Amino acid sequence: MRLQHVSVIVPAGEEARRQAVEFYSGLLGLEQRDVPPHLDPAGVIWFRAGGDLELHLLQDRAPAEDQRHFCLEAEGDLDALRARIEAAGLETRDATPIVGRPRFFCRDPFGNLVELTRIDEVV
Repeated sequence: MRLQHVSVIVPAGEEARRQAVEFYSGLLGLEQRDVPPHLDPAGVIWFRAGGDLELHLLQDRAPAEDQRHFCLEAEGDLDALRARIEAAGLETRDATPIVGRPRFFCRDPFGNLVELTRIDEVV
């Protein structure tokens, strides 16, 4: 298992988008990338953060505690991993589909939101 991305909340609006792109791309040098199909490009900004590690900025989509999360890329059978998590008594939930990235969410025992995915193809 390895870290795949981190998602953080930023304010909505064009000015905040401009500032985010200026800071993360202009100042820090991260490469902005297109948002995959099925996600709203007006509310999400994606950056490459070294190799295939990503930073996702969610523009004021929901209360921070509901969306702020990290993602772990799993190797192997994602359904079996989900079954193990559920068998341990933890709830899982589906996520908006992303082409080439089957995924789901769960919360750790402390309430932190964790996304688990497998990268089948880079879009």
